[in-house]
Amino acid sequence: MDDETITLLGLESSCDDTAAAVVRLSGGKSAILSSVVAGQNDLHAAFGGVVPEIAARAHVEKVDLCVEEALAKAGIALCDVNGIAVTAGPGLIGGVLAGVMCAKGMAAATGLPLLGINHLAGHALTPRLTHGIAFPYLMLLVSGGHCQFLIVEGAERFGRLGGTIDDAPGEAFDKTAKLLGLPQPGGPAVEAEARTGDPARFVFPRPLLDRPGCDLSFSGLKTALLRARDGIVAEKGGLTGEDRADLCAGFQAAVADVLAEKTRRALDEYLSTGPKIPTLAVAGGVAANARIRARLEGVATRAGARFVAPPLALCTDNAAMIAWAGIERFSLGHRDGLDLVARPRWPLDIAQPALIGSGKKGAKA
Repeated sequence: MDDETITLLGLESSCDDTAAAVVRLSGGKSAILSSVVAGQNDLHAAFGGVVPEIAARAHVEKVDLCVEEALAKAGIALCDVNGIAVTAGPGLIGGVLAGVMCAKGMAAATGLPLLGINHLAGHALTPRLTHGIAFPYLMLLVSGGHCQFLIVEGAERFGRLGGTIDDAPGEAFDKTAKLLGLPQPGGPAVEAEARTGDPARFVFPRPLLDRPGCDLSFSGLKTALLRARDGIVAEKGGLTGEDRADLCAGFQAAVADVLAEKTRRALDEYLSTGPKIPTLAVAGGVAANARIRARLEGVATRAGARFVAPPLALCTDNAAMIAWAGIERFSLGHRDGLDLVARPRWPLDIAQPALIGSGKKGAKA
C-alpha cells in the first residue's frame, strides 16, 4: 500500500446516521478529505429509540445529498475517485439497502469499482486509518448494537474472542436513559448524569464475571436498574435529581467494571500469541464514554500494551471508516459486482458461531 494513491468515496447507512466521506491513501499516509454525517436524533426522539422504517426513509432522502456534500468538501468530482465503498451489512436492512442501492447506481453509471464493506470491519480497522497501527492488534468494538473482542490479523482476517450474548452496552445505555426519562441518545445523557452521582449507592450486578471467557451480558444489569428505580418510586413516589444521578453512576460503574475485566482476559489471550507491538484498540460509540475509556486505558497500561482510541467523531458511525476499509480491500485486489446484496447479519469471524440475539440498533453478528 505504501506506493499507491487510492481515493475512495464511502457511504454508511446501517442505523440512524446517513454518512458519506472521501478518504485518500498516498505515500503510505491516510487522509480524510471530507466526512459528512446527517443524524436522525430529532426524528426518533419521541419514540425513545430508533424506528427502522423512519430511519430507512431518512436514508433514502439524505444519502445522495451527503454524497454531493462530501465530494464538494473534498474538492473533487465523482470521476476523480478510484472506487465506491458502501456498508453492505450488518444493520437495519432498510437503511443498508438505501446505501447499497445508491452506491450501485453510481457504480453502474460511472463504471467505478464497487466494494461492499462489513460495518464492523469499518470500526475494527479505524485505528489503522487514524494511527497507522500494525497487525495484529486486539480490538474492543463497543457500540450501540455490537460488542466484540477481535484479534485483527489482517484487513479481512478477524478472530473473535468473545462478545455480547444479549444487549450491547450502547443499547443498555439507551434503555437506561429511557427508564430514567433521559433524552436519546442515551449514552451521553447517562454519562452526563453520572458525573454528579454516587456510584456506590446502588450495588448492581457485574454479569458473567463469575464465568470464564470473554463473553458479555448486559440485559440483567438493565433489569436490576429497573427494579432499583421502581423501589425508589414506590418509596418516595418519584425520582429526585440525586436519585437519577446515583442510578446512572452505579449503572455506568457496573458497565465499566465488566468491560475492564473482560478486556483484561481478552488481552491475556491476545498477548499469549506473542504480538511484536502489543496494542489494544477500542472503537464504537461507547468508546466515547470518558470513564470507560479511562478504565480500558488502565487495563492496557498494566498489561504493557499500547492503547489506541480514535477521535470521538470516528468512534460513532461514519463513512470515513467505510472508505478506509474499502481502501484496505481495494489494495488487496478485491472488487464486488452489481449483484452485491445488503445483509442484516454478517459475522466477521465466520469460524465462530453467531452471537445470540438482535438489538434495536441492528442484528448482532
